[in-house]
Amino acid sequence: LIPPPMSGLQLAAKRAIDLIGALVLIVLSAPVLLIVAVLVKQTSPGPILFIQERVGLNKRKFRLLKFRTMVVNAEELQKTVESLNEADGPVFKIKKDPRITPIGTFLRKTSLDELPQLFNVLSGGMSLVGPRPLPLRDFAAFDQDWHRRRFSVRPGITCLWQIRGRSSLSFDRWMELDMEYIDHWSLWLD
Repeated sequence: LIPPPMSGLQLAAKRAIDLIGALVLIVLSAPVLLIVAVLVKQTSPGPILFIQERVGLNKRKFRLLKFRTMVVNAEELQKTVESLNEADGPVFKIKKDPRITPIGTFLRKTSLDELPQLFNVLSGGMSLVGPRPLPLRDFAAFDQDWHRRRFSVRPGITCLWQIRGRSSLSFDRWMELDMEYIDHWSLWLD
């Protein structure tokens, strides 16, 4: 039996934790944010941030912020590396993506590229914990209704599949872990 979705006081408590947590983490990580911004700018031409439309709560689009880890025209170049996709299902992942900058490899390995998403949490587009938001390309390829249940909660900076195997998991296992999170959500789980 599937438990009822988050509601009322639980959602208010989760949002309060998100706001307080994001504010505290932004203040504590400010020196790191600054250092990473300088490193990105000095090691490759282009903007510091990568901003991409993603699909969030109730399939609403929002602009996700990340430190840029790839060359400036990486999205246009994706068509040229589609054949290298190592992920199953409708997602796109390459372990040794040729579009990644040298500093980008380090930022991805340490997840420092995700720090700007704390501002997405403040603005309400994301939560600290929840299913990862997907690019429009990946969302458009979803063909099973049970996969779409992940859009019934606010997407998060981190989630179960990231701590249980990250890119080494199959797409279906990733979706199963997202459903596990949704079905068994609690403040304690977060």
